[in-house]
Amino acid sequence: MGDLSQPLEDLAAFVGESSNGLTLSELTPEHSQSQTISADEIALYDRQIRLWGVRAQEKLRNANILLIGMKALANEIAKNLVLAGIGSLTVVDDQLVTEDDLGAQFFISEQHIGLNRAEAALPQIQKLNPRVTLHAVTTSILLQPPEYYSAFSLVIATDLPLVSLSTINACCRLSSRPFYAAETFGFYGYVFADLIKHTFVIEREKSNVLTQLKPETTTRRIIASTTKKENGKLIELVTKEEIYSQIVLANSSPLPQFDLSSRRRKMNVTPLISCLRALWEYQSLVQTPYPTHSHADIKLFTQLATEKHKELQLPTETLRAEFLRAFLQNLGSEISPVCAFLGGQLAQDVINVVGGKEQPIQNMLLFDGEESKGPVYALHPIFAPLQGEVDTGNGTEFLGVGPANGSTLMMI
Repeated sequence: MGDLSQPLEDLAAFVGESSNGLTLSELTPEHSQSQTISADEIALYDRQIRLWGVRAQEKLRNANILLIGMKALANEIAKNLVLAGIGSLTVVDDQLVTEDDLGAQFFISEQHIGLNRAEAALPQIQKLNPRVTLHAVTTSILLQPPEYYSAFSLVIATDLPLVSLSTINACCRLSSRPFYAAETFGFYGYVFADLIKHTFVIEREKSNVLTQLKPETTTRRIIASTTKKENGKLIELVTKEEIYSQIVLANSSPLPQFDLSSRRRKMNVTPLISCLRALWEYQSLVQTPYPTHSHADIKLFTQLATEKHKELQLPTETLRAEFLRAFLQNLGSEISPVCAFLGGQLAQDVINVVGGKEQPIQNMLLFDGEESKGPVYALHPIFAPLQGEVDTGNGTEFLGVGPANGSTLMMI
């Protein structure tokens, strides 16, 4: 790698202010043998340190991530997290590699057919970053006790039905661990986040408007504000706190009131949310992963999707037969660009959450590759709002007062 002293000196000049005042002496290994990244790590992660700072990189290197499932989407997630420099990754998958896995998964090849997916992928993952500690677990994640999750910083579950996701989510809550769920269906997919209660910092140029410590939405509020000097500019660091809901509650929650406030906004809501809820209901009723092409299965799924669409108060004409057909035809398939997009989005959100920077996903991202759209909906049960005021876009409303039907304003 060559002489590391010069890259260290060059980088110190850059991060001296951008890393909340971290100095060159604090960047050296003598600062902390166990917590601070070393000089060669600073050189290795130079580009990303310039994006999110040394302190965030230190948090990443100490992160212990649990990744459940090792199909195409999980391949992308693992790749991005390992290259970013997390400390440890544990992959859990009790399935064997099949011929179908070779289509969109790049950590395995024909020689791995018949082997465990987690164990087969680990050597190729390790080549991406030898500094990351890797573990493979070949038994079902559902056999693990609730306390198992407390050993990890964050949990990501992929390609599982709602009943399994709900169980894992509940275990994560018992251990106060952030939880993500994700899956792709051909051109379609989703990412869900339950961070329980998450605090993060937004950096922005200081304006003349005083930042008030108050709620911004029913789930997010500003709790602190400080300033720093950077490159001759006054930068404001705004600390926000966001609360989240479990996936089982989000699945039965209404759309944000913002999306239901006019017919035009209702028409813009993706019918993918109705299809996803219908799929989860189908899996619960029939105990199989996906509907077949039989008349009975198609009829049942169409009925469930129509019911979910009606429950969400969406116009019937937005759930078109063409969309239902396309969704059903995509079930069970993996498309590399879709996995790359969603895997990249999820991994970047994990990096932001671990580093405590930027607004995370709140809380359901739905991706439609046919339309190249990925709206995010804040799906929460009706609950007691945060006290204070919130700007709804039509003036400021007191959060303690809901609409006439008793529901509380929900904002994306």
